[in-house]
Amino acid sequence: MQFELVEQKQGESRSSSVTPDLASDKPVGNDLEGGQYYTGFLRRATQLLSRYGIETHGIAPVPAEERIETRWYQMFFVWFSANMNILTFSTGTVGPAFFSLGVNDSIIIIVVVDLLICLLPAFSAVFGPKLGTRTIVQARFSWGYFGATIPAVLNVFSLQGFLILNCIVGGQVLASLSSHLDDTLGIVIIAVITLVVTFCGYRIIHWYESIAWVPNVIAFITMLAVGYPQLRDNQSTPVSQATVAEVISFSSILTASIISWCTVTPDYGVYHSPAASSARIFLYTYIAFFTSSVACHTLGAAFAAAAPNVPVWNGGFDNSSSVGGLFYSVLLPTGAFGKILITLVALSIPSASAPTMYTFSTSFMAVAPWFAAIPRWIYILISEAVLIPVAIIGAKKFYTTFVDILSMSPEYL
Repeated sequence: MQFELVEQKQGESRSSSVTPDLASDKPVGNDLEGGQYYTGFLRRATQLLSRYGIETHGIAPVPAEERIETRWYQMFFVWFSANMNILTFSTGTVGPAFFSLGVNDSIIIIVVVDLLICLLPAFSAVFGPKLGTRTIVQARFSWGYFGATIPAVLNVFSLQGFLILNCIVGGQVLASLSSHLDDTLGIVIIAVITLVVTFCGYRIIHWYESIAWVPNVIAFITMLAVGYPQLRDNQSTPVSQATVAEVISFSSILTASIISWCTVTPDYGVYHSPAASSARIFLYTYIAFFTSSVACHTLGAAFAAAAPNVPVWNGGFDNSSSVGGLFYSVLLPTGAFGKILITLVALSIPSASAPTMYTFSTSFMAVAPWFAAIPRWIYILISEAVLIPVAIIGAKKFYTTFVDILSMSPEYL
């Protein structure tokens, strides 16, 4: 009997040493990646956020008992929404606007590149449900624990660059609606919406992505219906023969815009059941990427190529410096309906920027062990603080900023 009491006390002692006291200011050990933080303030704040449904999990693998999501169609909508937007449209405009390619050459390049490169993020997405582990943490299997710091740092800079592009385009779209709005205010609005969606975490992002694509699809169909006569007339406009350098450069831009998602796609399957069919996850993701990318890239190239021959569009395009202005000028004949569409399109831009900011935060946590001592929501606030001022400055030279940022895309993975 006495032996049993001693054994029970030893068991309680071991249990208390393992289970951290979240209300205490004492260090809780080294389980940083699992969401246990050294400072009392961070622990209490994170615990409070968790009570309100905010995701607070760190970068440790998600436990098997929490990986129970079986709505596989989410893997389609999250990536269809993330790419069916005006930023993907703006990528397509680079061919005619920046590299002086004709619409036919641009479309051929777009179809070939999208058909092939979309295979990569789709393949990457399979590892999310299977491992329940964040993308950059997975890199430790090949780069080593400390070697993975290199792709983590590069990914942080690359994703922040894409966030800047998202906010610039969104700001331009909102600014085109009224003379009382400018790019700066538009950028701030888009950045704040992105912050709110990302702050809430994984499940809210999936919910948002399930509906964010609707206004964009309606807007693109409306643009095609309104602008078809001008697009048809532009088919016969003579253009100079494309050079090898122009073809390769535009192909590289398209490739960079798609392949950069490889470091993001696994993060949105970590709470899905590991019983998921790899073929199904791959197929859903590939179809989502290809259909949304090829549609938006093609429309962007077509409207940008036709803009110089349509005075109203060219005025909105502002010498190839305002994609938002081009978008607005095409929808101008639709009146109030067009303005409503443009507003919804702008407000849905976080469909691309929220997943990007989310993975920015988890990548930052994986840079070094002590970085994991800071919770995800702190890195989101840091991203927001950098995002707004840099986007405001970068908006002054959109295409230069666009090409420079895409050049940092993580092909290293």
